[in-house]
Amino acid sequence: MKPKMIKYLIAFFLSVCLNHVTAGSYDYPISEPYAATVLGTPLNFRATISKKVLSNNHKLVVFPNRIIPELFWYDDGLRYSLAKQKDRAPLIFIIAGTGGSHNSARMKSMEGAFYMAGFHVVLLSSPTHQNFIISASATSIPGHLEYDAKDIYHVMQLIKHKHNDEIKVSENYLTGYSLGGTQAAFISKLDEKEQFFKFKKVLMINPPVSLFNSVNILDEMAFNNIPGGPDNFKAYFDDLVATFADIYKTGNDLGFDDDFLYAAYLNKRPKDTRKIAALIGVSFRIAFANMVFTTDVMNNWGYIVPKNRVLTSGDSLTNYSIVAHRITFLQYFNELLFPFYQSKNPDLTREQMLHKLSLKSIEDYLKNSDKIGVMHNRDDLILAPGEIEYIQDIFQSRAKIYPKGGHLGNMEYTENVDFMLDFFNQ
Repeated sequence: MKPKMIKYLIAFFLSVCLNHVTAGSYDYPISEPYAATVLGTPLNFRATISKKVLSNNHKLVVFPNRIIPELFWYDDGLRYSLAKQKDRAPLIFIIAGTGGSHNSARMKSMEGAFYMAGFHVVLLSSPTHQNFIISASATSIPGHLEYDAKDIYHVMQLIKHKHNDEIKVSENYLTGYSLGGTQAAFISKLDEKEQFFKFKKVLMINPPVSLFNSVNILDEMAFNNIPGGPDNFKAYFDDLVATFADIYKTGNDLGFDDDFLYAAYLNKRPKDTRKIAALIGVSFRIAFANMVFTTDVMNNWGYIVPKNRVLTSGDSLTNYSIVAHRITFLQYFNELLFPFYQSKNPDLTREQMLHKLSLKSIEDYLKNSDKIGVMHNRDDLILAPGEIEYIQDIFQSRAKIYPKGGHLGNMEYTENVDFMLDFFNQ
């Protein structure tokens, strides 16, 4: 039996055996948020999506004069995909979540839904994905929402110019999920000034309100839910890293997405929510480690790899991996991200920087922009207390809040997909 079919069967039986099917008008079948986050939507509850998508992978050279470290010889351009309609049609850009690749299963599912609805579709990797950091980030230091948005916006403009003669565009739209959803809001605000795309509508899907809060929640999931407690973290972490060592050696794109989490779930077969929470937290750490390692090598900081050490494809990365996988976002913020931007602006305070890593920094724009909507879940794991209420208060009637689904677990559920498509077609 194929792994994905096993995934859907597990999701179905878990929902039944744990009595996760609840009454009401919203019938997404998994009520437990941790299980929903990992297992997603069972096959028979998913929206019908066309598999006949005329999609092609492309490569874009963003910085022609950039010198790529020898270790990353294969990243000679930003990879993205374009699915184009034969006739004039609206164009939508979709931004992946934390560590996510443009061609992950979730991204391809969204591509199929919007393509079937008549859109040209461009899929973009997260600015926290290795390929984007190497090929498209101006600083190769992801994490600052405003500057990451500028990088994505620059890429989007280049893609539009590149394919201008191939596709006829009626209107421009934008969406993204998780971190990509938050970045979509910042890009929309930037476009109000630049007026290049003049987005008609923008949808944020399960966005974090505060990047700092959400990634710290994910880090705490790892520390607080490890079997045996925090003292057993090292053994558990090393075991999980070893599980995926062969996968990373192949160079496959793995991020903090449904594919990665499910692979971890299938390997560990956890039976309670604390163990599932640990998997979610540690899986995020693995994706985050790849980001930090890439950032360090690109900037020659000497944070993980000794300064001026030239790594090649033949060098062992094991020791560097051990260090990278133990770095938390708090460390990254305190020791790399904040110092870098403070060096550019000595008057910048830590509190000001934290504010910039939040939707609250563009609150007035979000309140007053009728083009921006949000789709979220009340039980989303990455939101701090009070943040779902904050979203409701800011967006009012432009917020669609579902009662369950965890973090992105219900994105492929029929009702959710219908809402996304209806939002852009209204």
